[in-house]
Amino acid sequence: MLDVRRMQMLAAVVDCGSVTAAAARLGYTPSAVSQQVAALEKETGTDLLERVGRGVRPTAAGLLLTRHAEAIAREVAEAETALADLLAGRTGRLSVRYFATAGAALVAPAVARLRAEHPGVQVELRLADPDPLPDVREGRADLALVVGPVEHDGVRLLHLLDDPYLAVLPKGHPLAARRMLRLTDLADEPWVGSEWPGPCLDAQLTACEAAGFRPRFVVDSEDYVTAQGFVAAGLGVSLIPRLGLGGRHPEVVVRPVRSPEPTRAIHAAVRETAPPQPALRAFVEALREAAAG
Repeated sequence: MLDVRRMQMLAAVVDCGSVTAAAARLGYTPSAVSQQVAALEKETGTDLLERVGRGVRPTAAGLLLTRHAEAIAREVAEAETALADLLAGRTGRLSVRYFATAGAALVAPAVARLRAEHPGVQVELRLADPDPLPDVREGRADLALVVGPVEHDGVRLLHLLDDPYLAVLPKGHPLAARRMLRLTDLADEPWVGSEWPGPCLDAQLTACEAAGFRPRFVVDSEDYVTAQGFVAAGLGVSLIPRLGLGGRHPEVVVRPVRSPEPTRAIHAAVRETAPPQPALRAFVEALREAAAG
């Protein structure tokens, strides 16, 4: 294998026209440069320079290696620039898993901010499977938005916001006249389910248990828009998180709930052992800004 450093010295000699001038440019003694060129000639098995008066000029083989040395120098410079951009967060690629209601409220504005501040960073977005944490732990995703708390070895949770559940009632419901409800006000009502089994439903059930009752579900819709439709039709009441109320049905009213307030905690999950990634750090900051807004 040819020694790249020796090729660079050969290129300097060819460019300067003499060993002495090349040595002055490189900061070596002429003897050291001559020794390295001679070693390269031994490696290649051919002459690379020929004397012309007080200077030298390349042979055909020397000219060929000089051109390759210059190409290598350009590629190294490009690699250094690309690495500097990556380490500064100006470039990179992020793979993100998210769930639907967090997509519009958190992910969309965060991606928009990241593109404005770091246009060279590419973001791959994918709706999360029921459990995206294995993808994060095993490096298939850089970040996932999850409802927690959840425990998963190798994954670190960064709290973004607490998303409160709001009571959704038919417009003509007797409780609709109140500006705020206690959770126990809904204890004897028929309930329209809005969540799949999992941490979001658990947040509702835990709050209800703390209030001393278990809700009586008469419809399982597992979808916020559909749940509002059932509520509007008078089939029951529902709890829907604030982020899930982007499109509100015209025949329902929404009221805050207290004592206790059902809340789901939304986190960004990242791999504990992931090396520092400026692009990922910038995206997390953008998510936090979106959450604060």
